[in-house]
Formats: sequence, structure tokens, C-alpha cells
Amino acid sequence: MLTVDAAQKLILDHALTTGAERVSLMNSVGRVLAEEVHSRRDQPPWDNSAMDGYAVRCEDVKTASPQKPVSLKIVEEIPAGYLPKHTIKQGEAARIMTGAPLPEGADTIVPQEETSGDENQKCVNILSPGEKGNYIRTKGMDVASGSLLMSRGTTLRPSHIGILASMGKSLVTVYRRPKVAILATGNELADLDDVLSPEKILNSNSYAVAAQTLEAGAEPVLVGIAKDSPVDLKNKLVEALSALGEEGVVVSSGGVSVGKYDFVKEVYQQLGIEIKFWKVAMKPGSPLAFGISGRRLVFGLPGNPVSSMVTFELFVRPALRKIVGASPIYRPRVIATLTEAIKKAPEKSHFLRGWVEIRDHQYMVRTTGIQDSNVLSSMMAANALIILPEGQIEFRPGEKVEVHLLWQ
Repeated sequence: MLTVDAAQKLILDHALTTGAERVSLMNSVGRVLAEEVHSRRDQPPWDNSAMDGYAVRCEDVKTASPQKPVSLKIVEEIPAGYLPKHTIKQGEAARIMTGAPLPEGADTIVPQEETSGDENQKCVNILSPGEKGNYIRTKGMDVASGSLLMSRGTTLRPSHIGILASMGKSLVTVYRRPKVAILATGNELADLDDVLSPEKILNSNSYAVAAQTLEAGAEPVLVGIAKDSPVDLKNKLVEALSALGEEGVVVSSGGVSVGKYDFVKEVYQQLGIEIKFWKVAMKPGSPLAFGISGRRLVFGLPGNPVSSMVTFELFVRPALRKIVGASPIYRPRVIATLTEAIKKAPEKSHFLRGWVEIRDHQYMVRTTGIQDSNVLSSMMAANALIILPEGQIEFRPGEKVEVHLLWQ
């Protein structure tokens, strides 16, 4: 039985990055850059004012105070969107608005609140001394022309979109999103719009996995539910593989254990899917299948809802992040202090649903309730997985544990 680390490495060895495509800026949110982006200009493109006020020479106002204001002649008004026409000389000032370019000769902005006088007057009274450079945003302060803004593998968030827009970049080169064909198995399952008879339960796995797929940056394709028969399962897996074309990922849930109605392994072999491993030394989610069919990756996840989600998080998600060209591909892990006592069996690594928070500048973590693999509510309440290594049985309050964050 493989360890979690060994299984992850084997999977990633077979996950190949997709090609690239050009998309519009507004369609690139959440996508992964397939190009380096360099700045086309300085941002801001010129020194400008950070406040509504007056552009002055620092030398002229160094003695200003409310008791002894300094009076300066107003030579122009500079709204945002206009270039200054005058050079500020001794005894002069320009009324300036936030974002407007700084006129030549000025080296300080005095905010409106630190002045007095009628708005229509030709002079302004400066009530406080300004230090050289006060309230001035310098040219290239945000981004310098020619600098590297974003590297390949960057996942584009709203802040990236803002920078790209400021560079005038309307098209972005990103990695293509792989398709993920999602299949649930089990006679007991009904779909959302089916009439629910007493012996049925609703298929939650496909929709949770589809949501995880979207969050990972891939495109889910729901194939439906396969009955617990080799023929129906084979037909559905053929449909799933066909939906992908030459590359992509198949994710099924259920049917991977050794029960009387668990046919996934048998059908994999019938379809020529090369099985790379069948079980992983972990809980929840030990019965986990991984195989390949050409350039397509095939995952058989456990049927219990939490087992399905946890194994997707630990094995399918990193593969998808590699396929879409993301860097890094794994979520962050931190060391946290356990706030409760926990006991476990020694044979496997355990991944418990947990809630991590910062208290007194350190991470603290607790479990989120019942840890049975059918209890989805404790998964919903979790923002992390508490990693308890194999070999150790007892964990005490105050002990340090590794935590896999789910929110980044």
C-alpha cells in the first residue's frame, strides 16, 4: 500500500501541462498565465498628487503655521486628466486634484485642509510647513517600465486583472483548462431531479467534485450515475473517456473497494486502463484507484462523501493544478497547536477535518465534529485538514501538528 507522498508523486509524474490559448482580459480571472508579463510603461506615468490641495515649493512654505500663514499666488488649476501648463516658481502654487500630474518646479503637496482662503481668490494661505515629497506619488512608484510583473504559472486574481488593465493588455495567454468527466456509481443513488424513493439517497459526490474541479481551474463534465453492474459501469466509463477526447481526467466515486458490487477495478482492466495503484495508507480514503489511458488520467475515488472530497483534494487537485500550469501546485501547509486530545489507529496517516485560526500570533487548530467519512457537515465546517502521521496513536492538547489549509 502506497504512502500519500508516494501516491502524489506517481500521479504528478503522469500529469502533463496543457497547451495555451489567448483569452480576453475579463475571461482570464482564475486562469493560469502561460506567458511572462512585463510592464509596458511606468505606473504612474508621471509624478502626481495623492491629495486634493496645492502643489508648492517646499522652500516657500517651511515657515508656515496657522499663526503665521504663507501666502502664495495661484497660477493654475490642474484637474485629473490634464497636463500642467506652468512651472511653479518662487511664491507660486497650483491648485491640484488627486491623481493630477505634478507641475514642474513643485516638490510638495499641501492638502486642502491645511490651507485657507476663498476658492475664487488668486492667492492661497498655507497653514503648515510641508516636507519635500509630501503627498506625491512618484513616477514608476507602483510599476517600473520593463519590469517583470507576472511569471508563467501565476493564477490571475482580481488584483492581477487591475494591473493588466493598467498596462492596456486586453488579451492574455493562459493555459487551457482540462475537462474532467465526473461519474458517480451505486444503485442507491438518485440525481437531483429524480423522484426520491425510500431506498435512495441523493448523489452529492458528483456535485461536490464538480465544484472542486471548478475551484482547481478545470472544466467539469457530469456524466451521470452508473449502476452497480459491470456493463453499465463500462458504458458510463466509455462515455466519460469519450467526452474528454485525447486528454483530460476521469473522476469516478464509489465501487473501488472489495465488496460484492465493487466493479471498478474489473472494468478498468476491460477498458485497457493501466492501473498504477489501488490503495493508499490513509484515512479517510484508503480504497483509491489511479490509472492512465493514453494521455488521460483516471481516478477512482471512494464513495463516502468526505472520503471522495479529501482524496480529490490531496490527489486530483494537485494533478489538475499541474495540468493547468499553476505554480505552486500544492496548497500551503502550516504547523499549528492542537487544542484537543485525539486518538487514532497507528497503521495509516489520518486527515481530520479541522478549523484553524490565529491566536496570539500562532496557528491553533481543532476538529470540526464527527469524523466519520459519511458526515459531510463537518467537512463544510472545516477550513483545513489536520495531518496525523502513521505510527503515532495519541495526540495531546498543546502538541504541534501539520495542517493542510483549504482556503488558499
